[in-house]
Amino acid sequence: MHNKPYILIMAGGIGARFWPYSRRRRPKQFLDILGTGRTLLQMTYDRFTEMAEPDQFVVITYRKYLALVKEQLPELKNHQILTEPLRKNTATCIAYATYRIHSLDPEATVIVTPADHLILQEKKFTRTLKKAVEAAAEDSKLITLGIKPNRPETGYGYIQYIEKAHTHVFRVKAFIEKPNSKLAKTFLESGDFVWNSGMFVWKAKSLILAFEKHMPDLAEVFEEGVSIYGTDKEAEFVSRAYTQVKNISIDYGVMEKSSQVYVILGDFGWSDLGSWNSLYDLREKDENNNVVEANAILYETENSYIKVKGDKLVVVQGLKNYLVNETDNVLLICKLDAEKKFREFVSNAKKKGEDFI
Repeated sequence: MHNKPYILIMAGGIGARFWPYSRRRRPKQFLDILGTGRTLLQMTYDRFTEMAEPDQFVVITYRKYLALVKEQLPELKNHQILTEPLRKNTATCIAYATYRIHSLDPEATVIVTPADHLILQEKKFTRTLKKAVEAAAEDSKLITLGIKPNRPETGYGYIQYIEKAHTHVFRVKAFIEKPNSKLAKTFLESGDFVWNSGMFVWKAKSLILAFEKHMPDLAEVFEEGVSIYGTDKEAEFVSRAYTQVKNISIDYGVMEKSSQVYVILGDFGWSDLGSWNSLYDLREKDENNNVVEANAILYETENSYIKVKGDKLVVVQGLKNYLVNETDNVLLICKLDAEKKFREFVSNAKKKGEDFI
């Protein structure tokens, strides 16, 4: 049994807003998006190695990505990689992993993290997490990490908290979906709002109590597996369980409803790398504010992102705030901030043929 926390890495997404670079067969968490020589999944693993031994990691992913996880994290044993038969959002994926961890180690503390975020200041990050683990030791507390905002960002959800002296663990007042820019400015000015990082820390039993209270149907389904987790009947049980639960996020299913939610503030250079635009923000720019990762010649072009592999010469004229990306069999040219269009792009591309997505 560990005093150290378990690290639960959620690695099942399809990264649609990074299409066509991110594809169904190899989504963004399995790509070396930042050019560091490590994929986002590997960078996530690396970030926690100071806090946890290799045997405390659990990666949960969509079943088709099992081979990718094994290839990229050879340190993990088979039982540390959980596969989902269907995509049923974060409440389900976290429930499966948490019930399983709890059945093997009832006192476990779990840190939940997405596989595709960037953290620039890792030492600060580790210090913040250690505080969160301490705070989560108090029974029933659900701790979320909030990021101090440095701009009125409309791409993130926000958490409003209740300020209180002499503590770094604040009670959460409200979760707010992605705001428009006017609202985002108000949040920034008011000072009691932080970005919702999607990272959580809790004792497995605290979260199970919250599931029982706020999502009893889900709790009932995964509770039935207590004697099955870790046996050869697990895969069959999970396949059945996943057909019985709703598609709901953990934020909506538990965090927004529970009165036990607290936030610890972090300031460690965080980005959720959710879109081309967020990657553009991080990259080196030329004198016209373009990010150029291509053999390119640009004219009258500014605030654009040109990413084309290989020697192909790319000549661009007159673009402002555009993305040009060629990956394999797809060439995409669109507004750099057209994030909301990507689901449509992908679903229409699918009509042209599965191999385009």
